[in-house]
Amino acid sequence: MSEPDIPQTRSSEARAVNTLVIARHGKPSLSRKVYMTWQGYRDWWIKYDEGGIVQGQRVPPKLLFWVNQADLIIASPLKRAVESAELAAGRAVDIVDDHLVEAALPSPPFGKFKMRPKSWGTAARIFWYFGWSDGLESHSEARARVEIMCDRLADYATDGKIVYVSAHGWINRMLKGSLIKRGWKMRSQNGDLHWSFRRYERPVNYEENNGRK
Repeated sequence: MSEPDIPQTRSSEARAVNTLVIARHGKPSLSRKVYMTWQGYRDWWIKYDEGGIVQGQRVPPKLLFWVNQADLIIASPLKRAVESAELAAGRAVDIVDDHLVEAALPSPPFGKFKMRPKSWGTAARIFWYFGWSDGLESHSEARARVEIMCDRLADYATDGKIVYVSAHGWINRMLKGSLIKRGWKMRSQNGDLHWSFRRYERPVNYEENNGRK
């Protein structure tokens, strides 16, 4: 689903819908061109979470359009998400919300077998989805966190506001299904790569008419 023609900017008072623009962060600075064991991937992921994004990146124009209109800027506490939001907005974020942190990626114990981070990420996500957590946040715990975040997003996006959210690939996917169940319509999306985003809309009077967030 591609982004439609960009509409004219309107003040929040004139908008009939609330809008969520939920984006993935920019390209991280930590290299993925390495091979490692499952223990190595665990250590690599810690460094990944601590690191920021590559400097000098260009924010896609379609995302910039919505960010420039945003009434509120929210980010995951992880450095790559905060730096991406600040680069796109040209200012500090308004809210840092822990519920937006990326879902855990506990690497399965595959002995001395070595793979690149992308392959480990795929294997870890599959194992995590089916119950493996290795002491980290489980799939069911992450799902509960997403439901709380959806309530918060409904509280943030009111009165015709446009809210820009800078978060992560998998948590953004999890938000998608929960938001749609709550009456948000996905108006556009452009994949799951760095700087990709999904745009959702819901009528300003949705809660009044439906009795729920």
